[in-house]
Amino acid sequence: QVQLVESGGGLVQAGGSLRLSCVASGRLFVIGTMAWYRQAPGKQRELVASISGSGGTNYLDSLKGRFTISRDNAENTSFLQMNSLKHEDTGVYYCNANYRLIMGVGTNDAWGQGTQVTVSS
Repeated sequence: QVQLVESGGGLVQAGGSLRLSCVASGRLFVIGTMAWYRQAPGKQRELVASISGSGGTNYLDSLKGRFTISRDNAENTSFLQMNSLKHEDTGVYYCNANYRLIMGVGTNDAWGQGTQVTVSS
């Protein structure tokens, strides 16, 4: 099993920045793609950005240029730098990681508990 813990959420004014972090922990695992999702009140969860093990990135089109995903493979950590935040970026942000256990078969998905991001207008 792999556990994910997010941090870095909070309240920020429109135009401000936040940096989210997600740390994966467990035993004998290899992390593949890491991603960030968000869920606004009354809306479905949506993919914000993802990053592969080799560093390839993918973003929600409307967020390109404002959000940047990165990772530190040595620390099993992903980051989401969010700049020029808007009120509509408000929501719960969830970390996701696809992983495999070294002694296991196949891959699994892990989710963090979520961190609240509130952007005041």
